Amino acid sequence: MPEDESLGALVAQASHHISTLVRSEIELAKAELKFDAKRVGMAAGLFGAAAFIGHLCLILASFAIAYALVAVGLATWLAFTIVTVFYLLMAGLLIFIGYRRLKGLTGMKRTRRSLRGLGGPEEAEELPEEISAATPRPAAPAPPPYTGPTAGQVGAHRESVSDAG
Repeated sequence: MPEDESLGALVAQASHHISTLVRSEIELAKAELKFDAKRVGMAAGLFGAAAFIGHLCLILASFAIAYALVAVGLATWLAFTIVTVFYLLMAGLLIFIGYRRLKGLTGMKRTRRSLRGLGGPEEAEELPEEISAATPRPAAPAPPPYTGPTAGQVGAHRESVSDAG
C-alpha cells in the first residue's frame, strides 16, 4: 500500500520513473534522427549523381552529339544549343526527384508531440519557437484533484527519530 512506503522510497520511485522516461525520449529522438538521416543521405546521393552526370555529359557526350547533328546538316551553334538544353532538362529532372525525396522527411513529429505531452501549459512556453509553433497543441483535460493522503498525513503515524532513541 502507498501509505506504508516511506518518503525516500517514493522519491526513489519517482526518480527511477523520470530516468526511464528521459531515456525513452532520447531513444525515440535517436530513432527519428536516424530515419531522417537516411533520407537526407539518399537525397544527397541523388543530387551528387545529377551533378556528376551533368558534368560528364556536358563535357564529353555533348561534343559527340553536337558534331553528329552538324553532320546531319544543322548549323554548329544550333547543334550545340540542342545538346545543352537536353542535358539541362536531364539535370533538372534528377534535382526534382531529389527534392521530392527530401519533402517526405518527418521532422521528429513523434518526439515533438511527446515533449508537448510531458509539460503543462507553463512549460510549453519554454519550448523553442520552432517546436511550439510547428503544430497546434490540443487542449489537455485538467487532471482530477488529488484526494489521497498528504505526505504529512502518511508520515504522521511514524514515530520521530529523536523520540525512538
